[in-house]
Amino acid sequence: MCTDNFMITKRDGTQEKFSVEKIKSAILKAFAAVGKPLDAAGMEHLMEHLHFCNGMSVEDVQNQVEVALMAEKHFKVAKEFMLYRRQHSEDRETAEQLNFLMNYVSAENAATGSKFDANANVENQNIATLIGELPKRGFIRLNRRLITDRLKRMYGKDLSDRYLYLLNHHYIYKNDETSLANYCASITMYPWLLGGTRSIGGNSTAPTNLKSFCGGFVNMVFIVSSMLSGACATPEFLMYMSYFLQKEYGDDFYEHAGDVVEKSLRQRTLDKVITDCFEQIVYSINQPTGARNFQSVFWNISYYDKNYFESIFGNFYFPDGSQPSWPALSWLQKRFMKWFNQERLKCVLTFPVETMALLTKDGEVMDKEYGDFTAEMYAEGHSFFTYMSDNADSLASCCRLRNEIQDNGFSYTLGAGGVSTGSKSVLTINLNRCVQQATREGIPYLDYLEPIIDLVHKVQLAYNENLKSLQEKGMLPLFDAGYVNLKRQYLTVGVNGMVEAAESLGITISDNPEYEKFVGDILGLIETYNKKYRSKDVMFNCEMIPAENVGVKHARWDKEDGYYVPRDCYNSYFYIVEDPNCDPIHKFRLHGRRYIEHLTGGSALHMNLDEHLSAAQYRQLLRVAAKEGCNYFTFNIPNTVCNDCGHIDKRYLKECPKCGSRNLDYLTRIIGYLKRVSNFSLDRQKEAARRYYAHVHNGSEVAEEVKVEN
Repeated sequence: MCTDNFMITKRDGTQEKFSVEKIKSAILKAFAAVGKPLDAAGMEHLMEHLHFCNGMSVEDVQNQVEVALMAEKHFKVAKEFMLYRRQHSEDRETAEQLNFLMNYVSAENAATGSKFDANANVENQNIATLIGELPKRGFIRLNRRLITDRLKRMYGKDLSDRYLYLLNHHYIYKNDETSLANYCASITMYPWLLGGTRSIGGNSTAPTNLKSFCGGFVNMVFIVSSMLSGACATPEFLMYMSYFLQKEYGDDFYEHAGDVVEKSLRQRTLDKVITDCFEQIVYSINQPTGARNFQSVFWNISYYDKNYFESIFGNFYFPDGSQPSWPALSWLQKRFMKWFNQERLKCVLTFPVETMALLTKDGEVMDKEYGDFTAEMYAEGHSFFTYMSDNADSLASCCRLRNEIQDNGFSYTLGAGGVSTGSKSVLTINLNRCVQQATREGIPYLDYLEPIIDLVHKVQLAYNENLKSLQEKGMLPLFDAGYVNLKRQYLTVGVNGMVEAAESLGITISDNPEYEKFVGDILGLIETYNKKYRSKDVMFNCEMIPAENVGVKHARWDKEDGYYVPRDCYNSYFYIVEDPNCDPIHKFRLHGRRYIEHLTGGSALHMNLDEHLSAAQYRQLLRVAAKEGCNYFTFNIPNTVCNDCGHIDKRYLKECPKCGSRNLDYLTRIIGYLKRVSNFSLDRQKEAARRYYAHVHNGSEVAEEVKVEN
């Protein structure tokens, strides 16, 4: 065979001219190392076992050499060759780690320096964050080996090989491969209320008063989060806090919050006691923690209107037989939101990510008081999410994740069933590459996607089996202790590059029948397979993933391979974020029921505005969201941070109003959580600079269009 024009693929993915002489030289060195000669005839016999093709990898060639040596019974030489490969592999890995170390310490910030999963929540760049980064390549290899071994047992080697092909060629992306932990969880705190943290490896007993609740809650969240790779949601947080306030200060504590309740020199009022508790918990959880590579915990909480609360917690009982008090909880929810909004003027506080859950009917929030309060908090500059539903069959408890509530019952062992849910694993489809590859091959894109979607479900089932094996070995105490129910957690099919895929086909990104059909066909196909593989033990959902890191990766990989890439970071929305012609009303429509019908795992509309609206105008937009069926959204107005005097302002300014400095940073949501733009990776900083923030003169344009829509 003539190999003159062949290329060989090196381990870093680059190619160079193929050389038979290099292979022969390596074989001769192996023979020389054991003091054994090899004549020309012997070399010819060995070479007859080798089969070359254009583009084959160095690993493929070396594997064939090992087989050839064994076939010719050169066992001692084969062993030496294997040792040689191993030594060089270790040398290469050490060199790669040293190179990464030098690049990391010289990077602009921690997110930019991270090679595998850039994360703006890692604010510091120090020895602790470096130690967290170094093992990530090893975790990726281990996770891939675990999943491919399981796939071979369940479905055969061909499917396992196909999975690796799709993964390595960026048709799909396995989220959180750098961790062995499952993804995110919305937990029930009832097991902690009954027995403390001992069942999950801690040593604290059950809380008995307000003080032990606050300290114990922080410890519990840290322990739970150390066993998750994503967010920890505590939807019952304020309800439990209200319970301990009632036990200590009476059922009507909220009616005398101004009373002095402390005999010490501090003479604190009850309101001051409560806000001190808020401060203790929030500031503690926003501290970086060693268990999460020196980043703070991704902590999420929920607020409820009266109807939502009664639907989820109407049958809830505390261990002493009492039930939650809605008037007390309602007061505490509002107090926390007001306090947190003001506290964010003193310090950059990312967590908790808050979600207000509102029930709607006929295009209006059923609980008028909470509809008005939600609009009021937006008008005061607070940054939080709103989740709207026409029934309490689902709950949004993370930055984006929407969960169908399977069991809204109550257990005296596990508490409220509806809040214990989450996502075990996310496997994302790069829609832009898949759709363009289908076009290249002359295949309808749905036909091309179908086997990929089927494979994704099988991979997730294999992951689930691995998770069950870990639980059987006692490695998942969160599940064993009842904080999370394995059967209620989802296996999530993620999508990224939806907008870019449509653009590659010449489809206009706006509310039009062609784009609506494109979105519905793809997400509908995924939902069909979600239902096909669903069982009493396994649930699937589909999510428009946040893609903080992978949105940049997909764009870069696709551009390198010659695909059409209209921007350097793929969208996490149904509209183009830099499009100045897509007004707020149409963004609500593009994230409305006609587009998100099949997106059972959720998507969040980030409504970027350059200034705050009035409470009345926000209230109108809540009606638009309800009418359009946009069930998860936030209003995103950049906050200004002065790098010189530290002043924080909830407006988007060009000059510090306190000291006049123009040395400013901005707080905005990178995807679901609020961070300084300077903490974003450099690629994400560029993406943030391209975002279009709608300019509204006192909200008049929005108000007028809302009137037209209604």
